[in-house]
Amino acid sequence: MEISTLYQIYSEHFLVDTDTRNIRKNTIFFALKGDNFNGNQFAEKALNLGANYAIVDEKAFKTNKHIILVDDVLETLQKLANYHRKQLNIPVIGLTGSNGKTTTKELINTVLNRKYHTIATKGNLNNHIGVPLTLLSITPEHELAIVEMGANHQKEIEFLCTICEPDLGYITNFGKAHLEGFGSIEGVIKGKSELYTFLQENDKIVLVNPEDKIQVDKTKHIESIYFPAKELKFVDANPFVKLSYQNTIIQSNLIGAYNYSNIAAAITLGKYFKVYHSEIKEAIESYSPTNNRSQIINTKTNTIILDAYNANPTSMQVALENFAALKNKNKVIILGDMFELGDVSLKEHQAIVDVCLQFNFKNQFFIGENFHQATTQKQQFKNFEDFEIYLKNNPLENQSILIKGSRGMRLERVLDFV
Repeated sequence: MEISTLYQIYSEHFLVDTDTRNIRKNTIFFALKGDNFNGNQFAEKALNLGANYAIVDEKAFKTNKHIILVDDVLETLQKLANYHRKQLNIPVIGLTGSNGKTTTKELINTVLNRKYHTIATKGNLNNHIGVPLTLLSITPEHELAIVEMGANHQKEIEFLCTICEPDLGYITNFGKAHLEGFGSIEGVIKGKSELYTFLQENDKIVLVNPEDKIQVDKTKHIESIYFPAKELKFVDANPFVKLSYQNTIIQSNLIGAYNYSNIAAAITLGKYFKVYHSEIKEAIESYSPTNNRSQIINTKTNTIILDAYNANPTSMQVALENFAALKNKNKVIILGDMFELGDVSLKEHQAIVDVCLQFNFKNQFFIGENFHQATTQKQQFKNFEDFEIYLKNNPLENQSILIKGSRGMRLERVLDFV
């Protein structure tokens, strides 16, 4: 079936689904495959649950006229998403970076939603499947879209740009994330900068943080929007980021000076898209982080900074520096392994351990096989279960606690014991 024909079916309801556990009526079910599942097997079930059509790529599963056989389901999903993108007459903002992508996306969406009917990537559905699904969730009622793009190898951002074709792009920063795939920090810069290449080759616009020398250098030949340095000033972060915009104080609910640039990006785009100053202020002040990202949680006896959604050497260091700068007493750090670092894993974990020695933290706990290999006089635990036993026997009370680690460590489990 031609993509244009499939698009006619899709445009009747603007619905696509990939999971029969969440099938919507009149949707098109795309039978994706994974290492441990074959969506083709669920095509008929999807129809029985209310889908209008199912897309499969194995002939044995084309059992009726509402099941459409294609060469490759994933490729068809991606082509349909790009075809839909080409029909859209709304601004599409493309966003990537090593740290802060999701928070920045949510902030931008919160600000722009004050004036426009916006849509943004849900959660972190930012890969070769998530980006097409985000695009295909855009309906004729939407006026602006924010699409998050993630990558752990070179050429991934380039490919995602060919699908979503952003009109305006922003890279939050370049850090030591996914070094196993990118190979080095230079590889990270090259891979993320594929967004800049797309914007330049297609005469699009880039948002630039003037304090980031790499951003400034890489965007010299692209039409640029800069953070308004004269209007926008960092005030403090103890613990929440406070800033001044057009001589008005904005008090955010985000902890850490490192979140200032994320807020600044949202404010700058709000100004660019002509959102009223008062609406920008209200939007920023109304936003609160969720999903284990920079959350402050007060228990009966402890104050906790929960930043356990993900971690890499760059984000870990700035989190530690921010925690050290806070005025809180009795500071405790609970750090979990950082994943996808490849051959430099031990080196980077040792570097974090060494950084911690600079700060006067009351207690330091390092959890996971990687941290367990580092050299330190502080307490190390090979796995979470060992740390859990320790906490039960040595409860933490009246402490200020930073919890940070990669998603796979699931350090939010610590909350059950503190």
